[in-house]
Amino acid sequence: MHVFVTGSTGWVGSAVVNELLNAGHKVTGLARNREKASALIAQGVKIVEGTLDDINVLRRAAEDSDAVIHTAFNHDFSRFTENAEQDRRAIEALGGALEGSQRPLLVTSGLSGLPRGATEADVPGPAGPRKSEAAARVLSERGVRVATVRLAPSVHGLGDHGFIPIVVRLARETGVSAYIGSGENCWSGVYRLDAAKVYRFALEKGVTEPVYHAVADEAVPFRQIAEVIGRRLGLPVEPREREHFGWFANMAGADMAVSSARTRSLLQWEPAGPSLLADIDQPGYSG
Repeated sequence: MHVFVTGSTGWVGSAVVNELLNAGHKVTGLARNREKASALIAQGVKIVEGTLDDINVLRRAAEDSDAVIHTAFNHDFSRFTENAEQDRRAIEALGGALEGSQRPLLVTSGLSGLPRGATEADVPGPAGPRKSEAAARVLSERGVRVATVRLAPSVHGLGDHGFIPIVVRLARETGVSAYIGSGENCWSGVYRLDAAKVYRFALEKGVTEPVYHAVADEAVPFRQIAEVIGRRLGLPVEPREREHFGWFANMAGADMAVSSARTRSLLQWEPAGPSLLADIDQPGYSG
């Protein structure tokens, strides 16, 4: 299968590319420039230069592919609304190129806006910050074979530059590894390489479901995350008010515990990587 992957040099996207290549698929990747994608080029990946704003580039690459995996997203949280709209436009372009062909499209979202214990059948509330899932539903109504992969808030592994490093950095800066209230609000997690398998398995099985959960650890209390970080850094672990976390308060206090039972069953997906707590207990996160 020839797969076009956006975000091919990113944290999740690069793992997806490697997973596809190792399974014998051909990959074309979207990258801002060829220099940044030199490692992928060395692996035989064809690079299309562009960004999510280059709608015609996205359309042409999608038209030339058997399937599309969209992992790219601008994570500048100071302009999240604009980034979500950029994401929606990109998904519309990719889906439009595939419309009427039955060639599959996988888009990426998170777990914000879902109730505690949500399954793949639950729909996030309208206040959810990302618009990718809503865009996918619109495409589905037009007959596009599309599905959303919901990623756990922590896609962890060596080289992680996501939410856990933000929590670690805040602990260093403030001298305390903190949590909000009782700290019983739960995050979920998935090892990066396990997450990549969800995308591949979904493609190879024909994208038969509207939603997949790339979630291994379904419910990890935030207090336990703070305890591991505090122990690794030699800092006290204490409750703090939301103001302590600044712009990150909503994430630190979020409850994002979900079930991935249906995804595991349908895709025969068995996460094999380290758990979230075991992984962040390694020197790479606190060194």
